[in-house]
Order: sequence, then structure tokens, then C-alpha cells
Amino acid sequence: MSTQRKPKPLDSELSEETVQAYLRTHPDFFEQHSSLLTSMRLPHIAGGAVSLIERQVSALRQKNLKIERQLKELISVARSNDALAAKIHLFALHLINTADFQSTLETIEASMRTVFTADQSVLVLFGDPERFSDIKGNRFLKVLDRENTSLQSFKTFLAGKESRCGQLRDAQRNFLFGKDTNEIGSAALVPLGDRADIGFLAIGSAKAERFHPGMSTDFLKRIAELTAQALKRY
Repeated sequence: MSTQRKPKPLDSELSEETVQAYLRTHPDFFEQHSSLLTSMRLPHIAGGAVSLIERQVSALRQKNLKIERQLKELISVARSNDALAAKIHLFALHLINTADFQSTLETIEASMRTVFTADQSVLVLFGDPERFSDIKGNRFLKVLDRENTSLQSFKTFLAGKESRCGQLRDAQRNFLFGKDTNEIGSAALVPLGDRADIGFLAIGSAKAERFHPGMSTDFLKRIAELTAQALKRY
């Protein structure tokens, strides 16, 4: 049978007298736990005025809180980037296992939906639609000539090299997702190839804040590079 003593339960609230007694018997407590001092208020006796020391301590405490907030933000961004990197890696693995254009197309569509949690996505390729007549793309694939008048609303985007994020214009949304689609709150337009010479990928979300003009597009560039290289094989 064990003779070990059971720990006594702590009082839910310690009295001031108990705390004072403990500190008297442990005078080096704050030396061993100096971090506690940054969150404590210890006024310096200076009559009715606030002493310089107290002001300095207060300023240092505020600076410390600001640094802590910045550190938490950096950690959050790092975790988000790690998660995106893992998703892009998984996307690359899926593309490696494709054997033909049809399976590549299906893999891109499925990855947008399951890996990158897109509510809707559309792949626009520039070329002769007749060459793709035997390809099953449903609503995901659109093939047309680059000079097609339907692309007039994308003229500025196609003239650039960067991805565009934010809300779509009505003409853009109608072309990509249909006139009856009202669930797209924001979207990312991702060029494929140099100045979108292959086409572009549209990734839509029901959330208005999912894609916005101020967001980083580095991960979209990686998706574009992988998609373009996979399509160029065929």
C-alpha cells in the first residue's frame, strides 16, 4: 500500500496575509520570476506626482505588450504559410500522378475544390475549341480564342503578369460562373504562362474577404507554375 501523502487542495482565493507571509519567507521570489514584474504596477513614492522611474516602467511595459502582439502575428503568419506550403506540395504530388490531359484536368479541378477549398473554379484555355471537343470538362473548362469578345472585361488583367484578387465585375462573373451565380463574393484570377499565353485559372469563394487586393499572391504564383507546366505536357 502506498504511503505517499495526497496533495492538499489549494484555496480558490489566497488572502493578502497569505501572500505577504509567503513573500517574507521567500525574499528572492521576484529575482527568480522577474517576468512577473512587467505586468505589475509598482508606484514609486514621489508625493502627488508620477516619478520618472514609474513613467519609464510604464513605457517599457507598453513596448513589451506591442512586441508580444507582433510576435503573435508573426507566428500566425508563419503557421498559415506552412499550411499553404503543404497544400501546394500535395497539389504537385497529385499532378505528378496524372497520365493524360483528361486526368490532369480532373486533378486540377479536384485540387481546387478539396485541397484549396475553392467554392468554384474555372480553367480558361486559349486555343481552338474543336481540338478539345473530346475532352470532358463540364463547367470547369472553357476553351476559346484569346481575341474572343467574351474576354473584353479581362483585357487589363490579360495584359499584365500578376494575379488579381478581389471582387469580380458582373461581366467577368457572368462569363466565368454563369449569369445565375450570386454566391461568388471574391475571386483570384491567376495567369498561366507568360502574360497568360496559355490561359488563366479563376478561383472563386463565397466569402468576400477570402481574396482581396492587399493579399500576398506568392502561393498563387506557385499554383500557376505547377498548373502551366502540367498543361504544357499535352
